[in-house]
Amino acid sequence: MKYKVLNLLLILTSLIGYLQWSGNNSAFLFEAEYEVINKLFSASKSVIHPFTVIPLLGQLLLFITLFQKRPGKILTYTGIACLGLLLGLMFIIGLMEMNLKILISTLPFLSTAGITLKNISSK
Repeated sequence: MKYKVLNLLLILTSLIGYLQWSGNNSAFLFEAEYEVINKLFSASKSVIHPFTVIPLLGQLLLFITLFQKRPGKILTYTGIACLGLLLGLMFIIGLMEMNLKILISTLPFLSTAGITLKNISSK
């Protein structure tokens, strides 16, 4: 049960990542994902990009583990890796730009990922 809770926390904490880009544009990941999923069915070519598809795949893999009797290590590792690509990059960008909003928004996911990895490897 502990691993399912950790995987759920990974999904939830990945959604609060904060993005900022030129022209004072910003969005939380859950807002950006909503737009991507909406456009996926209407204008799929405009949203197919590794930084949109891979994190969504990671969330899907972690979501699948919530319905397994014992969450699979490989699915959890792969889900963390897929989400970690985007949120790790956001963390680095937050450090480079000294943008506390971006930096702080990634810390819950990164710390939850560390705790999950520590718990899974000691299993």
